[in-house]
Amino acid sequence: MSMATEALKIDWATMPTYNTIMSLAAGAGLLAVVIFARDLFGLRRNKDATLSTDGWSLAFGVLGVILTATGLHMTLTWPLAAGGFPFDNIIFGETSLGFGVLLLGAALYLWKRGAALASAVDPVAFAATTARPLSLFVGGLGLSLFAIAAAGITYQLFAAPAQEPISGAFAAYPMIEATFMSGLFAVVGVGAVLFPVAIAKLRTAGTAAAGLVKTIGVAWFLTGLAFLLFGAMNYFTHIGLIVHTM
Repeated sequence: MSMATEALKIDWATMPTYNTIMSLAAGAGLLAVVIFARDLFGLRRNKDATLSTDGWSLAFGVLGVILTATGLHMTLTWPLAAGGFPFDNIIFGETSLGFGVLLLGAALYLWKRGAALASAVDPVAFAATTARPLSLFVGGLGLSLFAIAAAGITYQLFAAPAQEPISGAFAAYPMIEATFMSGLFAVVGVGAVLFPVAIAKLRTAGTAAAGLVKTIGVAWFLTGLAFLLFGAMNYFTHIGLIVHTM
């Protein structure tokens, strides 16, 4: 390690960093949406199946509060970190805010209308009809995730400094982490862009949207798991970075 690397110091009083909990909550949120959808389709196939709308309302509400609070603060505070990277406000703040508000909306809906959803003749079509107007925003978020992925590759963003454990091992090769993170954003974007199309098809009781639903489910499940595990790992790597640069 060079002397220049060893000398790196960061004023953490002016560098608030909480994309650890944001990544964890976003990953859990994507996984929760996929599992909730699976339960909803299970209820369509078998009326004797159970759908805990109270439980899902609680889950979406908890995750939505975390993402909305942190995303709103990061979105409105420019720059969040005086010595940091203002593009993080857009990449992490605005996307977390959008996803967080969507989860809060789902939580409120399930709390107020969960019984009607669970007792509907076709709960999937019932939910799709309700979600259709909001699906336009989800699709728009998907397009923004494509733009973020393109920016990540173009400007080689997301690279960790050498002082950060694990991720810092690739500091000399910024395209590795840029490609990994940009890929995650892009795959989430694929699911989001397909969402309005799937919702429109799911308003009927047919199976025309089966392929779309499966694609969205796989995209969000894999990226949700990746964001959750990456966020959990960053509790170690970010603490290590702080220790090494205080």
